[in-house]
Amino acid sequence: MSNFVVHFTKSDGHRSDYNNMFSIYGNRVLKAANAFGFARERAPNPQSQYTVCLSEIPLHKLGRLAGRRGQFAIGFRKEFILSRSGGPIWYVEKGERLASALEALRNRALSAPHPAADPIWSLTPFIDSPGDYPGGSYRFEWEREWRHVGDLQFHETDVAFLVIPEKLHEQARRFFVDVRRDNIGPAYLCPYIDAGWDESQVQTAFTNRRNGP
Repeated sequence: MSNFVVHFTKSDGHRSDYNNMFSIYGNRVLKAANAFGFARERAPNPQSQYTVCLSEIPLHKLGRLAGRRGQFAIGFRKEFILSRSGGPIWYVEKGERLASALEALRNRALSAPHPAADPIWSLTPFIDSPGDYPGGSYRFEWEREWRHVGDLQFHETDVAFLVIPEKLHEQARRFFVDVRRDNIGPAYLCPYIDAGWDESQVQTAFTNRRNGP
């Protein structure tokens, strides 16, 4: 599908997606702000289920995510996430045999003398159960989600690309060139792509950066 995974930001009601993403650029960390996975409400240590979520989606299809999330994102090579013990999640259909087996393992761990010591809690953040629920349908398999447990810290050289609206590319490039020149923070001089670009435009952005300064 893609050699990359991407994390979008969105407005949180207090700050715009633009401000949230530039905070991430400056701090060089993606915060694991919420619990996800098969035991997000059942794990003995809820913090063990807090993850950073990313999507493995072809870069010329980013518009499908941008419509839900926002216009700003940060992208990494999959190898980088794997090197930090992150990875793709496992989708197990709600109510089916595999989901029932996982529920049994989860419940057995919860009834053990020391529930938090069971290794299942290292797996559950990477398992989702799509299906129909009382509050509505939960089906996001098309995002091909990846996760990292806990905050994800990175260096600017770990970043493969930034997703920024095309009208802001030159402004962002000048800003980060100045940041590097003045040595006042992380400078992201990787490819910039727009979430609405087609495949040829995305490829051109990567080619230009390889051939550029």
